[in-house]
Amino acid sequence: MKATAGSQPGRHTQAQAQAMKDVIFALGWGQSQKIELDPALRVPLATALADYAPDVHEMLAGLDNEYIVNAGDNKSPWEAGGTYHLSVWNSVLTKTLRAVAVDPQAYALLRMAETRTAAGQLAAVPADATGVDLSLPPTKNARALGILDGIADAATSQDADQARKWHAAVFDRLITEQADQAEPAGRLTATWLQELKNTPEQQRAERLHTQGVDMARTWAQTRTMDEPTRQELLTKVENSARNAHEEVKH
Repeated sequence: MKATAGSQPGRHTQAQAQAMKDVIFALGWGQSQKIELDPALRVPLATALADYAPDVHEMLAGLDNEYIVNAGDNKSPWEAGGTYHLSVWNSVLTKTLRAVAVDPQAYALLRMAETRTAAGQLAAVPADATGVDLSLPPTKNARALGILDGIADAATSQDADQARKWHAAVFDRLITEQADQAEPAGRLTATWLQELKNTPEQQRAERLHTQGVDMARTWAQTRTMDEPTRQELLTKVENSARNAHEEVKH
């Protein structure tokens, strides 16, 4: 995985982004819906994917045209914002994430990376945003998180006792995470982590499914937004999460 990592977190050369893309395609390509991954590779691969969190976020959300047109195996990484970005087909990414998520520590790494990215997306929305500029970031977040919910379901669908142990390990990791509350994205992340921590253990798995709505609600409270706009927004976010969760089941 060393070939995929940059000298700074989240910064990659074209060769590093291409190496990451090659790894995902090598794992997720093929007809089988399920791939077996060496258990020793699950956490390292999740760590590598977490370093590409903005790209994983956009691929999971599946709404950014740049990521859609550059998803093919013959498409090279592209430069934007001072780093190189990559995209793969949604089916290839989903299969790879399912294989990684069997390890709860690996899933927690991916979930935390998406949480921080989602918070950053919300914090970046201009104060005067309206319409789609206001609703798109939280609905994209909910889509990405909804797909991760479906991946969690796949990782825990075999045995109820194993599912409890898997979720307990995920939550043990998540609730010990820290966030820098000096800036808006960090405060959003910290608020959600505290809400999860305050949720009774037996209800945390269900609480995870409402993360997109919970984060959007916290964010909406920090903005000047009338009640009808807020309710309409949260309904869109809830629908986005539910639809994505259903999609990944099939």
